[in-house]
Amino acid sequence: MGGLNEVTITRAIINKYFKKLEDNVEVDVAVVGAGPAGLVASTCLAKAGYKVAIFERKLSVGGGIWGGGMLFNEIVVQEEAKRILEDFNIRVSKFEENYYTADSIETVSMLTAKAVQSGVAILNCITVEDVVMRPNRVIGLVIIWSAVEMAGLHVDPLAIRAKYVVDATGHDTEVVRVVQKKVPGQLLTPSGEIEGEKSMWSEKAEQLTVENTKEVFPGLFVAGMAANATFGGPRMGPIFGGMLLSGEKVAKLIQERLKQES
Repeated sequence: MGGLNEVTITRAIINKYFKKLEDNVEVDVAVVGAGPAGLVASTCLAKAGYKVAIFERKLSVGGGIWGGGMLFNEIVVQEEAKRILEDFNIRVSKFEENYYTADSIETVSMLTAKAVQSGVAILNCITVEDVVMRPNRVIGLVIIWSAVEMAGLHVDPLAIRAKYVVDATGHDTEVVRVVQKKVPGQLLTPSGEIEGEKSMWSEKAEQLTVENTKEVFPGLFVAGMAANATFGGPRMGPIFGGMLLSGEKVAKLIQERLKQES
């Protein structure tokens, strides 16, 4: 075995990482949040030939899937969403009519692997602290290392340019909250503001997760639980079919826009 040099190892990491970061300073779609909706949306868009990057504030990806329900690492999907898991080569077991289970660890792993292999750049440990704004439209993201935010250091951020942004940050609706607070104009919600997540109603929440997946401000779409929290839908618990279908829907909506603009 040849000798190994620590400096060469360091140079390799720096070289490859900063090339990845530089290559994704301008993208077609910037997705915030690497949960199920964000991963499915990104994969669909990348497979369609678009340049996509996911920005995830945590070290790990997968959102709420890892723990299944109450740390029992199984998830449930309904019949309509089963095909998406199967498209990602995730094994699905029938529990009873319209209820299917999947191992949560396998689910996250396969969703993530397929996203990366499709050409999606996943940049973890990056917090989106603001948006880039032009008159009446979001055109990008303002990013900082998550560790800088956690340490409370005063460090100026950098910017990412994107034709469209997807808030897939789950219950927290982090990007939408920034827009509500700092950007002129109202959100495309009934009140013009974030409506807020309601208490659990699985059947209704699964339906509304998909219905609420849409543009909430020019250039900004919401997907997954962020869609329900933004438009006032209930939470659904450890059934993830709506999340998967929401990711698929937002990809189709943005793809239609990009085609019209090309």
